[in-house]
Amino acid sequence: MPETNSTPPAFCVALHDVAPSTWDAYAGFVAAVKRLNIPLTLLVTPDYHRQGAVERHPAFVRAIGQRLESGDEVVLHGYYHDDPEPLGFAPQEWFMRRIYTFEGEFYRLAEAEALQRLQQGLEMFARLGWRTQGFTPPAWLLGAGARRALQQSSLSYASTIHTLIRLPTFAELPAPSLVWSSRSAWRRGLSRIWSKRMLARSRSAPFLRLGLHPVDMQYPAVQAYWLDTVRELAETRQPLTKAAWLERQA
Repeated sequence: MPETNSTPPAFCVALHDVAPSTWDAYAGFVAAVKRLNIPLTLLVTPDYHRQGAVERHPAFVRAIGQRLESGDEVVLHGYYHDDPEPLGFAPQEWFMRRIYTFEGEFYRLAEAEALQRLQQGLEMFARLGWRTQGFTPPAWLLGAGARRALQQSSLSYASTIHTLIRLPTFAELPAPSLVWSSRSAWRRGLSRIWSKRMLARSRSAPFLRLGLHPVDMQYPAVQAYWLDTVRELAETRQPLTKAAWLERQA
């Protein structure tokens, strides 16, 4: 059964795919929300697209450390954020791994490999002094092996596109996400329509998540949409990180 809560409604601003190669794209947005005193949940990938471990980038490490000191949260977001594993023949697997996304890293991993990547990511973050409670799989895709691995980890929660999951029990809390597909004009147009409808349907949700991606920052209209949405939600909801909201639940 999903957990219930009686705390005031809240929302979270989550930046996906945070890495040395993507951090500059977020600079303007991060500065804007800092002026609004909005905490951020930073989904950091330890070795994004195998471009090099984050700990090899001192300027990035310092920047994230400063964000943590200001009240932000770091979440483990996969390890490589890619999916080069061989494909099977099942139509669903082809759809999920090559049409829906090419980056569902934790969708097909066996338990042992998933656990190893979780541990390596957490150990890296620990060396950097980053306390990490949560995990968000790339593309929000969790396979059976990854689910079993999460139950053995030190993490206290994981995220899907619709819920937050307490670990190790896998108790689910409703937490709908707004997310755009910004890679083409027609996708951005549909995303605007979908987001408007999603906001209307989620008015009574106790916790609403905004899921931003680096590609969103390439388009001023999309970045403006996210800032306007943050301002609108802040009028009726409390801005919190994921971990802070979970700590307030019974």
